[in-house]
Amino acid sequence: MKKVYIVSHSHWDREWYLPYEQHHMRLIQLVDDLLELFETDPEFKSFHLDGQTIILDDYVQVRPEKKPLLEKYIREGRFKIGPFYILQDDFLISSEANTRNMLIGFEESKKWGAPVKLGYFPDTFGNMGQTPQMMREAGLDVAAFGRGVKPTGFNNVVINDEKYASQYSEMWWEGPDGSKILGLLFANWYSNGNEIPVDKEEAKLFWDRKLADASQYASTGHLLMMNGCDHQPVQKDLSAAIRVANELYPEIEFVHSSFEEYIAALKADLPQELSTVSGELTSQETDGWYTLANTSSARVYLKQMNTEVERQLENIAEPLATMAYTTAEQYPHDTLRYAWKTLMQNHPHDSICGCSIDEVHQEMVTRFKKAKEVGKFVADEAAEALMAQIDTSAFPEGSKPFVIFNTAGSAKTDVAEVTIEWTRKPFAQGTPSKLYYELKETKLPELAVVNAQGKTVAAEIIDEGVTFGYDLPKDKFRQPYMGRYVKVRMFMEQMPAMAWESFALVEGAAADLQAGDAIVKEQGRLLENEFLKVTIQEDGSLDVQNKETGKEYTGLMVFENVGDIANEYIFKQPVGDQAILSSGKKATITVQSANAFAAEVLVEQELEIPVSADERLEEEMKAVIEFRDRQAQRSKETAIFKIATKITLQKGSKQLQFETSYNNQMKDHRLRVLFPTGIEADYHEAESIYEVVQRPNKVDRAWENPTNPQHQHSFVNVHDDQHGVTVANFGLNEYEVLSDRGTIALTLLRAVGELGDWGYFPTPEAQCLGEHTVRFAIAFHGDEADKLRTYHEAMNFQVPFSVYQTSKHAGQYAADHQYMKIEGDAFALTAFKRKEHSDEIVTRGFNMTGAEQPLRLSIAELTPQRCNLLEEPVEAKVTDKIKPAEIVSYSWSK
Repeated sequence: MKKVYIVSHSHWDREWYLPYEQHHMRLIQLVDDLLELFETDPEFKSFHLDGQTIILDDYVQVRPEKKPLLEKYIREGRFKIGPFYILQDDFLISSEANTRNMLIGFEESKKWGAPVKLGYFPDTFGNMGQTPQMMREAGLDVAAFGRGVKPTGFNNVVINDEKYASQYSEMWWEGPDGSKILGLLFANWYSNGNEIPVDKEEAKLFWDRKLADASQYASTGHLLMMNGCDHQPVQKDLSAAIRVANELYPEIEFVHSSFEEYIAALKADLPQELSTVSGELTSQETDGWYTLANTSSARVYLKQMNTEVERQLENIAEPLATMAYTTAEQYPHDTLRYAWKTLMQNHPHDSICGCSIDEVHQEMVTRFKKAKEVGKFVADEAAEALMAQIDTSAFPEGSKPFVIFNTAGSAKTDVAEVTIEWTRKPFAQGTPSKLYYELKETKLPELAVVNAQGKTVAAEIIDEGVTFGYDLPKDKFRQPYMGRYVKVRMFMEQMPAMAWESFALVEGAAADLQAGDAIVKEQGRLLENEFLKVTIQEDGSLDVQNKETGKEYTGLMVFENVGDIANEYIFKQPVGDQAILSSGKKATITVQSANAFAAEVLVEQELEIPVSADERLEEEMKAVIEFRDRQAQRSKETAIFKIATKITLQKGSKQLQFETSYNNQMKDHRLRVLFPTGIEADYHEAESIYEVVQRPNKVDRAWENPTNPQHQHSFVNVHDDQHGVTVANFGLNEYEVLSDRGTIALTLLRAVGELGDWGYFPTPEAQCLGEHTVRFAIAFHGDEADKLRTYHEAMNFQVPFSVYQTSKHAGQYAADHQYMKIEGDAFALTAFKRKEHSDEIVTRGFNMTGAEQPLRLSIAELTPQRCNLLEEPVEAKVTDKIKPAEIVSYSWSK
């Protein structure tokens, strides 16, 4: 006998085609209606609150008096909540952000009642490969999802295709480490049981179609019907509709149900012949249009801000606070929780993907700024507390000590920069203007930088002049002053992870910055250090020789511009549109700075490109013509698009860094930078969520999209058995590997004018007009071990040194110290924090390879214990190995 499980829900995008508060007010009405329904209809058993606990916060923010009633029905099991805080886009947020979403979601769920034990991903735009391992780490063995295995078309219409990864809507899902869970695909979408008729004739037509559709994919007689859709009001006459269904189909049992009830019944009857899908679920066996991967390049400024805040919290604030504070009372648990929750409000798929109306993304910018400032506050407070414990007493009297922290997960080579206050005059000593000119007219002495051993070290020292400043003491009123400042730039080579080194600005003769061979030569046309020889051609493209392997790479850093007549979700080039390239056009090359440890060369280029699409595009958008059917072309009117790229090569560095700036005044176009590797390979690698994923360079036979966009975090790599190229980035999440010369194409800008999807929603701010600066880098390698070195460099490219001025004082820590040691080249550290509500340290990371690798972590006087992603202790032993693609978490205590 078939049984139909009707699960009531409303997929709640907090913000999308309406601003947040518009959706928010509709949420209040929805929950009000549900509370009334629970009071009046005992047959209405439960409602699934979309897998996210933030809905509860949003409701009680407006209806605080309803909190006891809400809590009552949660504890009775009628409101089904959790297990996540928000429904994220898992590909566009960091590994740790995905984990914090679970960590906070589970904890919030337990405050109210208990979470639904289901990994819930109804509308994520593809699903991360490590989902099975992550769900297992959180005690979940089932995940439900709407995309990635079977094609869905415009407005989520199911497309029939002869080739599916799974013949059923139920399947086993295996991660790269071998973890396996049960996967539930919403084969007929999560609205297949929406708006069930009560009228018998209408109900008969409805159920005949719906039962046939569900039976087509179900592996058992247990059929799931999702009664709801996006922002769907609750169906108040559902109980009557279910009674009608049972009357019409006496051979089928229709019940108002929950995921727990459905999953328990399903597990008992699963057939043996279920398919197994592996790794990422990104609709690679479809026509390629509705993978929605191009959301990774919509509103690039949001992705840059997100990366900045994630790095501020994960890689700066938390490590500094962990090293500074030793007790749970000292560690800023609540402050960091507030910052994370603020950040994660920007992580739902329609938010971080940049595929909402302009008002939504305006509010996101404010949230990013708020979370960043909290992270900076935590970092500054922690650095001050930590430096008070660092012994700087060996520096000379009158010197200005400062400390450089490397809070990245591996040794870092880069320039550290700090502004040092040399002297100050408090406002109590005179009028501000008098103090200003007194300091300005005082000549600075000759200055040098010494290390903790008293040795003078190379540093660039720049007089920054006089600036107003103030202190905010914790025990008195604000203290304004005028200060004389000096900027210090120093080259740090292979500074260990989770370590600090102390220096001081002193009076004395500075080290010669011009000692040794110059990095820049031939008026900026040649950059060369121990590892790389970079020739800048007349058109601004680069030829690079890896001096260690002898391999040469030509035609690097070519900018490509094409039209885009689609939307925030999907890129579509106009028919017949030809790429406009920077190659072959003369560039201006200028040396900006050069010394013994770094050289910066500015390459200025101009592209003459159309100012927008032609007038047909606006009409086609208004008519909601599906983007594949649009006939719009690029405008005949053109203008100059100026691109300025600062190229930096440092002494001792194997990475070439770029900072590209432009003022975008054009519309409906895409800008990429191309790096031809010259490598023929079937696969490439990229950083994804807790894995370095291997992806094919060739598309499936069903693929029709001329492009194959992909997601990344800090890098993408193309290699063969002998050598390879890694392109790093900061907040540039979209790339494509082209068949032509194994080219890595990195998207810098995609400018479009509409949201897309199910209607016409203009988004003029998605054209991204105005000034932009983007950062990326390239590194070259030989064998496998050398490849891993470039991966660490790419991750470190996103994490700056933290540098703070301090005073001369005694302390318990040495002036130079490494807090935690990491031995294991294949290990990528993702977390260094204190355990929630505890003083234990938590470290987390993953194996970047598919082979077992050595790993040894050590923190003085502390002992590690294995824990899961929820920071709960587990029985697994601590060993000196990490399994293939394994995520490893330790809690450390005395």
